[in-house]
Amino acid sequence: MNFARDVVDAAPTHRRALVTIDRAGARGELSFGEVAERSARLAGSLVAHGAHRGDVVMTLAGNRPEWALTMVACWRIGAVALPCAEMLRAGDLRARMDAVQPRMVVADERAVETVLETGFRGALLQVPDERLFEADPVPAADLDPLDPALVVFTSGTSGEPKPVRHGQRYLAGQAVQAEHWLGARPGELSWCTAASGWSKSARNAFVAPWLRGAAALLEDRRFDPAERLATVEREGVSVLCMAPTEYRTVAKAVPLRPLPGLRHAVAAGEPLNPEVVRLWQEGCGVAIRDGYGQTETGALTGMPLDEEVRPGSMGRPLPGFRLWVEDGELCLDPATVPTFQLDGPEGTWRTGDRVREDAEGFLWFEGRTDDVIISSGYRIGPFEVESVLVSHPDVAEAAAVAHPDPERGAVVRAVVVLRPGRESSDGLARELQEHVKGRTAPYKYPRIVEFADSLPKTSSGKIRRAELRRAAAPTA
Repeated sequence: MNFARDVVDAAPTHRRALVTIDRAGARGELSFGEVAERSARLAGSLVAHGAHRGDVVMTLAGNRPEWALTMVACWRIGAVALPCAEMLRAGDLRARMDAVQPRMVVADERAVETVLETGFRGALLQVPDERLFEADPVPAADLDPLDPALVVFTSGTSGEPKPVRHGQRYLAGQAVQAEHWLGARPGELSWCTAASGWSKSARNAFVAPWLRGAAALLEDRRFDPAERLATVEREGVSVLCMAPTEYRTVAKAVPLRPLPGLRHAVAAGEPLNPEVVRLWQEGCGVAIRDGYGQTETGALTGMPLDEEVRPGSMGRPLPGFRLWVEDGELCLDPATVPTFQLDGPEGTWRTGDRVREDAEGFLWFEGRTDDVIISSGYRIGPFEVESVLVSHPDVAEAAAVAHPDPERGAVVRAVVVLRPGRESSDGLARELQEHVKGRTAPYKYPRIVEFADSLPKTSSGKIRRAELRRAAAPTA
């Protein structure tokens, strides 16, 4: 199999594949024929610069067309695509490089300096650069379903983010959620707004729409609630996939209005509030269908397309997937999901998410069994935040936990123990926030900073984060 050959090359050459909007608002379009040719020539450039089958190619190109073309070019030659969000700092990137040893990095001009700060010694290709599309086109390689295709990093809970490698069959396997949850139709325009480094983006920005014969919208501008709604209306988006935080923010900031072209909307990444479903249904005439998945698994559940939406529920298991609730935790039989390989006790994958199942088989998210923080759809491992905080000269220890927030679902709350002789202050709290912003992705910084004489710990010295979560925090 080969996604580039079986999906891109096989599509009608005249059919629209990509609609792009750059940072300046300039609009462009690419047909499947153009995507096929440009990705084949880009694949030739990757080979000329030393990338071959099995090599990891890291991308830092934002949500611009070169990102999608690079991903397809990698899959054409059997290279392994590693998409990363541009907001990652040099330390974040260096950790990823150390874990998977990329042969090459493809970055746009906004990210080149950050890549150089990592000390990366492989090939660094900068986009946009039309010379990369002047190489002779490369034919698609014959690949085994288990050959690696994609690396996506987890958020990290008890340690650093870990790489998850998905095989070629993962790409083709997205047809299940593409049909039964995302629901795009041939010729429609689908828009998944997730940044290019996230697993939802890796499967739904263009892979799932293209499997259904739909076009994909890539917008490289920063999130603006009014512009988001205007783009959906202006471009005639038929299928919209956003994080619940984005749906909440748009509904709060902009008067919702009928969007006749918007046929279907889905959400994933964090629980979707029933009130938000109601607001969009009444204001825009579209019901948002929630879904659930993980970096390791891809999409697992979704609100069925042919049934009435249950606001607050993440739907039922997708067809063919065997999921069940055991001791309050959602579990999965990996044998029923042929898109990935997971290891667990007696063939069981424990998701780490607390879920309840109602009498009709609908699943309802209740929280995490571990310490991961889900904020605005981002999954944040406390260890990363704590490590940066402790690198500050005034900090002896730190713990990061989730704190409920009406807009973001949760925010990062840091409890900090200072070194002897240091004194807490509002100024130091702000300094620590900026310290975190400057050394890791900005979405991870603690919006709440508290100071304490000590941290609650187990007898083995582990921080009792559950106890900190239960403690009341002052208003931010």
